[in-house]
Amino acid sequence: MDISTKNPEEAPPPTSQPSAGEQKRTARGATRPGDRIFLGLSRGSGIFLLVIMAAIAVFLTYRASLAISKDHANFLTTFEWNTNLIPPKFGIAVLAFGTVVSSIIAMVIAVPVAVAIALFTTHYAPRKLRGPVAYVIDLLAAVPSIVYGLWGALILVPHMVGLFGWLNDYFGWTGIFSWAGGAPRSMLTVGILLAIMILPIITNVSREVFRQAPQMIEEAALALGATRWEVIRMAVIPFGRSGVISASMLGLGRALGETMAVATVLSPDFLIHGSLLNPGGGTFAQNIASKFSEATPDGRDALIASGLVLFVITLLVNGAARLIIARRAEYSGANA
Repeated sequence: MDISTKNPEEAPPPTSQPSAGEQKRTARGATRPGDRIFLGLSRGSGIFLLVIMAAIAVFLTYRASLAISKDHANFLTTFEWNTNLIPPKFGIAVLAFGTVVSSIIAMVIAVPVAVAIALFTTHYAPRKLRGPVAYVIDLLAAVPSIVYGLWGALILVPHMVGLFGWLNDYFGWTGIFSWAGGAPRSMLTVGILLAIMILPIITNVSREVFRQAPQMIEEAALALGATRWEVIRMAVIPFGRSGVISASMLGLGRALGETMAVATVLSPDFLIHGSLLNPGGGTFAQNIASKFSEATPDGRDALIASGLVLFVITLLVNGAARLIIARRAEYSGANA
C-alpha cells in the first residue's frame, strides 16, 4: 500500500514540549530533597558573601569617618603622615601614588610574560616538558610573601645596581630612570618583585583558558594553511581574551594589597619621586603593616581610613574589569 494513502489519524501524536513557564516553575520548585538543600546552600552562600562585603564597607566607613573628622590636613592631597601630632595631620597622596605605580609596573612586566608562558605550555612545549614547567609555576604560587620579601631584600636588591646604572646611563635623560645612587630600594624594585609574585596566578588561569580553545577551529585553520602563530593570534587569543583579563585582575588584586614583601624591600618616605629608581615612596598595605602595631587609637583609625581607600580602588578595578569582559563577551569562549 502506498504510504501517502495512510490515514493521518493513525499517525502518532506529536510529543508535547513543556512551556517556558513550566520549565521555570520546575527549576524554581525543586522537588527532591537534595535539590532543595543545594539550592538553599547556594542562595545562602551568595547572600552571606554580600552581607560580609557590606559589613566590611560599613566598618571601614565608620572608622574612617572618625579619623577624617579629626584630620587637620587634606586627606587626599597631603604629603604627610603624623597621627601623633596635636592636631593630627595625615594624607594618602604618597600612598595612593606608590600603590598605583608599583602595581602598574608589576602588570606591565608580568602579564606579557605570563601569557607567553601559558601559550608555550599549551601550544609549543613538548608533552614531556609541559608537566615540569607547570609544576614550577604552581610551586611559585605556594611561596609565602615573607619569603619573597627576604629574597628580594637579600638577593634582588643587590643585583639591581647594575640595571639601575644601565637605565641611568641610557635613559636618565627622561627623568623617570635617573638615579642618584644609593640602595635600589625603589618603586621599580618593588614592581619587579610584585611581578614575580603575581606571575603564577596569571599564568595558571591563562593556561587553563587557552586549553579550552576549540580544537576543531585550530585544526581547520591549520588545514587552510595557517601557521602556528596565526592560529594562536586568530583563534586562541580571541577565545581566551576575557579569561586573560580576569587572570590579570586577580594578579592586580594581589599586587595592590601585598604587604610583607613590599615592606621588606622598600625604603619608605612620604615624598613622590619623579624617578622610579630613587629610594622612597610607600603603599597602603606597607604603611598599614609598618605603623599599626605602634599606632594610637586615632592613628589606627587613620590607617583604617587608608584601608578604605584601598578597598574602593580594588572595587573600581574589579568593576572596570567586569565591564571590559562584558563588552568583549561575544569574542570570548563564553559563547563558543
